[in-house]
Amino acid sequence: MTALIDIILPVFLVIGAGYLAAWRGLLPENAIDGLMGFTQTIAIPCLLFSAMWKLDLGANFSAPLLISFYTGATAGFLAGLLGARLLFGRDWQDSVAIGFACLFSNSLLLGLPITERAYGTEALAGNYAIIAMHSPFCYAVGITAMEIARAQGTGLRRLPVTVARAMFRNGLVIGIVIGIAFNLGNVSLPNPVVQALEMVTRTALPAALFALGGILFRYRPEGDLRTVLYVCAISLGLHPAITWGLGSAFGLSTDSLRSGVVTAAMAPGVNAYVFANMYGRAKRVAATAVLLATGLCIVSSWVWLHLLP
Repeated sequence: MTALIDIILPVFLVIGAGYLAAWRGLLPENAIDGLMGFTQTIAIPCLLFSAMWKLDLGANFSAPLLISFYTGATAGFLAGLLGARLLFGRDWQDSVAIGFACLFSNSLLLGLPITERAYGTEALAGNYAIIAMHSPFCYAVGITAMEIARAQGTGLRRLPVTVARAMFRNGLVIGIVIGIAFNLGNVSLPNPVVQALEMVTRTALPAALFALGGILFRYRPEGDLRTVLYVCAISLGLHPAITWGLGSAFGLSTDSLRSGVVTAAMAPGVNAYVFANMYGRAKRVAATAVLLATGLCIVSSWVWLHLLP
């Protein structure tokens, strides 16, 4: 219970404050959008740049950790895709969007602050290793599957260009790539620049959590409830269970196992809705799953923290 109150609840109180501000009209929609835009295009890319720049790449990019996490993520995508198609009778394009919601856990806005509050900043190396690959991997899987479903066997020659263009228009990916380049090139920055960078990065997670609450207010709980609950079960249960099983089999260190399982146990991120909206497919299911799973994550993340060493 201490973990729930001291670690998880403060994160969700910030999200709740954003939700309340939007609900009561304290901030208009364009202000919430502007705050989220600032975090997604400036503050969080700066945070990821700084993390990748300072990270010991050789020590922290652990293949067993990444295999454990992304095997679970891929299994979640396939379970969502096939479940939507075979259990709920959705067409293939809807099924891809639903599979993407099962694939894209909220590694950044939920996984990072909960891990930090539970285990300290020194335990975040594994989180950053996962985050470095998260958007590129998930969008590559989702866009590839959706373009195949849309093409129905034709017109796939431009698929690599479509995937690459989506990757490198993403500010988070750009921040990660530049940070890794600075790391590998052993590039240093003047101290005033570093101090300014730290000022911006300190705003990233609190501002993003607040904006997330404001955006969640717009997602009305509607759509096929059985499908939404199925997405929640995969995101909050199947993905972390597979990550834990493989991580234990690989003998991951305690810190790596914690990073992998906590990140895997997070609700679908807002990008699940962004992806569904981009293709105009399963938008209500994606929006409702993000909202409901984020609420359920208060309890489910407490359970996973309680089970972890």
